[in-house]
Amino acid sequence: MTKKILVVDDDPIIVKYLVNLFNDNGYETCTAASGVEGLDVLKKEKPDLITLDLDMPEEWGPRFYRKLTKYEEFKDIPVIVITGLAGRHAIKKAVAYVSKPFDPEKLIGIVKSTIG
Repeated sequence: MTKKILVVDDDPIIVKYLVNLFNDNGYETCTAASGVEGLDVLKKEKPDLITLDLDMPEEWGPRFYRKLTKYEEFKDIPVIVITGLAGRHAIKKAVAYVSKPFDPEKLIGIVKSTIG
């Protein structure tokens, strides 16, 4: 069964790039442009992994992450933070922090080692 990745990022260029990168490497994708939309998509799609930007309008990444962990069925979904912000920003359980701009091969390596 194909693994699914939820891309949560407000930059449409980054979203398109990540979707193409993940699809080219055999993963299904779903997207959300904000933390608020991300929770709705999460409930519908039930992804195997989430990539999360931190600096977004409406609801930024750490707040989305705190809400995510309150749901028993979603709290163990691995999260890769992909951000232009420096620091860890209160998401201690993220499997990785990737700084923008990022190396696509490194990111795919992290995804493969996390969900196969």
